[in-house]
Amino acid sequence: MSSPTTIIGLEVHVQLQTQSKIFCGCSSAYNPTHPNAQTCPVCLGLPGSLPVMNRRAFELGVKTAIALNCDIAPFTKWDRKQYYYPDLPKGYQISQFDLPFSDDGFLEIDAPGDSGEKRRIGIIRAHLEEDAGKNMHDESGRGTDSQVDLNRAGTPLLEIVSQPDLRSPAEAKAYLEELKLLLTYLEVSDCNMQEGSLRCDANVNLHMEAEDGQKIATPIVEVKNLNSFRNVELALEYEVKRQLEQWQKTGQTLGEVAKETRGFDAARGVTFAQRGKEEASDYRYFPDPDLVPVTVSSAFLDQVRESLCEFPADRRKRMAVAYQLSDYDVRVIVDQGRAFANYFEEVAKLCSDGKQASNWVTQDVLREMNERRLTIDEFPIRAAVLGNLLERITKKQVTIKSAREVFVELLSELHSRTPISAHHIDQIIAEKGLALVTDTGELERVIGEVIAKNPKAVADFQSGKQAAVGALIGQVMKSVKGADPQKVRELVVAKLRG
Repeated sequence: MSSPTTIIGLEVHVQLQTQSKIFCGCSSAYNPTHPNAQTCPVCLGLPGSLPVMNRRAFELGVKTAIALNCDIAPFTKWDRKQYYYPDLPKGYQISQFDLPFSDDGFLEIDAPGDSGEKRRIGIIRAHLEEDAGKNMHDESGRGTDSQVDLNRAGTPLLEIVSQPDLRSPAEAKAYLEELKLLLTYLEVSDCNMQEGSLRCDANVNLHMEAEDGQKIATPIVEVKNLNSFRNVELALEYEVKRQLEQWQKTGQTLGEVAKETRGFDAARGVTFAQRGKEEASDYRYFPDPDLVPVTVSSAFLDQVRESLCEFPADRRKRMAVAYQLSDYDVRVIVDQGRAFANYFEEVAKLCSDGKQASNWVTQDVLREMNERRLTIDEFPIRAAVLGNLLERITKKQVTIKSAREVFVELLSELHSRTPISAHHIDQIIAEKGLALVTDTGELERVIGEVIAKNPKAVADFQSGKQAAVGALIGQVMKSVKGADPQKVRELVVAKLRG
């Protein structure tokens, strides 16, 4: 028996960032405090109401599909997906079946680990549909009524269906992270999983080969409504283990056991059976008679392509070359989001030192952002100011240590210095005496005084203990704040060897 190969395909539902719903004018904003307030006869499915397509939702869908390297269909239509559930007031969902607006794309990801391998994950299709409402159940065990909130009913969703090309739970997580990053760069969705803007279903089974050469596949299981990327990974890890153990016990293979839909209990880290998995025929799709088909012109596609930004993967490649950065550095910067990467690039261009800019942005700026719970757009030291400060290091006007002291001072005086400008940097440098000292005469005088006061450290150094010079350098730096540590070391060592 060969080792099992894990086969995973993902279905990702993304709420598009439109002001109104996909087939009516109701607000699509997240509103958990006022249930059923954002509804109308169309999204409530009342008799006589007619849907009208939201052009902006279609544009955002096409924008995403192009970024996912999909083919865009010149003709697409809407279909009714029939099923009954309390949060689906019409008794059907408006979706797309046999003629989606896009198909046959791919997303390239970095394989998990340090191999540096690139993996191309196929995209079967990306199609538009409306969301259902939300059922709210009493989970306390007191048996009160379930409730339905239809605020979300009719919000525009883009469903992105991958090929079963993923080979591990870790790879599935990496795919989701890269997809989310692309979607946020494109500004088609905020991808807020807590608010339901991005939801994921995972299909998983195992393929093996018996000793006689027979191909064996376990039944496909769909794990529904996973609410975090980590839970996707955990659910798949559990499911792979469960399916292998189940097969080893029963020997049942695909065709002998019905496909199954399971949920995931995050508290216990296990999947649980919900129902048999539906097939397309169960939904009785047919063309929606109330919506006209959509034809896509080349002029429209050109307009959408012109609106595209630089994609994260392309930006990593360009920045690594342009700023001489490691793959790790560019991944940290780009993966923080488009605004953060823009901030870095402005700083790097102003100070003419990509590595210096990277060190400060990924360490000092990111640390302060996290501690203060700020986005980069809210961060008080703007890129122009930080670039100005780092330029002074490049031009050897201040040391890195002095620049960090200025950085901390700028943050501590926000209440009195808003907005921060280059003038404030000059003022702090002057007040604290942080300008780089170039007067070697002054340095030599201080060095002479420090050496005279520390005969033991001098004797230790002269007896071969090189580390002893550190204490002397520290005392000089304390006395002359703007001194260059490298220059001080050179002068101290020269004096000791005198």
